[in-house]
Amino acid sequence: MNKIVIIGCGNVGMSYAYALVNQKCNVDELVLIDINKEKAEGEADDLNHSIPYSPNNMSIKAGDYSDCKGALIVMIAAGANQNIGETRLDLIHKNTAIFRSIISSVMASGFNNIFLIATNPVDAMSYITYEHSCLPASKIIGTGTSLDTARLRYLLSRKFEISPKNVHAYVLGEHGDSEFVAWSSAMIGSVKIDTMLTQEEKNTISEEVKNSAYEIIKKKGNTSYGIGMCLVRITNAILNDENAIITVSALDKDTYISSPCIINSKGLKRRLKIDLSKEEQELYNKSKEVIKNSLER
Repeated sequence: MNKIVIIGCGNVGMSYAYALVNQKCNVDELVLIDINKEKAEGEADDLNHSIPYSPNNMSIKAGDYSDCKGALIVMIAAGANQNIGETRLDLIHKNTAIFRSIISSVMASGFNNIFLIATNPVDAMSYITYEHSCLPASKIIGTGTSLDTARLRYLLSRKFEISPKNVHAYVLGEHGDSEFVAWSSAMIGSVKIDTMLTQEEKNTISEEVKNSAYEIIKKKGNTSYGIGMCLVRITNAILNDENAIITVSALDKDTYISSPCIINSKGLKRRLKIDLSKEEQELYNKSKEVIKNSLER
């Protein structure tokens, strides 16, 4: 039986839950946990009422940490929201204490499978989960730059008037201000994008991708739908043992940072080694230092 537990029934948690119900997902049981138990109960009731029109027939309920036992995936979206003017790294002090409490409670249930982390700053929170749970790094996956990569592919698909599914380009590094586009390996079909754009065009697209969250938060107060879909994509890669390549946050020696990774039923199979230009490698190293410094603080 495939059971998924969502911790944190805010905008991100419920966008993920709603996307799971709407898409064809091999989920048998969905458990919602929130500090506000009544809210979790209301969300479960609301989702259950959509099941007659859903492609799935899953059981949905509000629960507690004891329900994490036997779960295949525990997805954490709990924590402080990013406010207007805040960077993701500004949230680290608020969310570290919250996470340590959550991880202790989850592990006390006997949980021994895959953590999927969405709370920002996601790279730091993924590392804290790895450190505090004592589970293998393959079982701790952060959403990382999967959303940034989706934003990049969307923008490129509009520019070149082509399906985003045929755009093969990645955003690497921190899910934050030090992220960067790996233009040297970006392709549409078998054509290198690097040769189709001017440097000014590449800079404009990179900045739009990086600043997307700030613009959305300024306009509507939060980002939720995009990350909800990213979470479902990662979930399906796990549930269906896909060996899919997704840019997620994973352990690179002593830091969680995003690069293309292979995801299957065991979690993170391995990181892919991609050839970066000298400049891109410097940007990757710089981004890694930003994450490490935030953790040290």
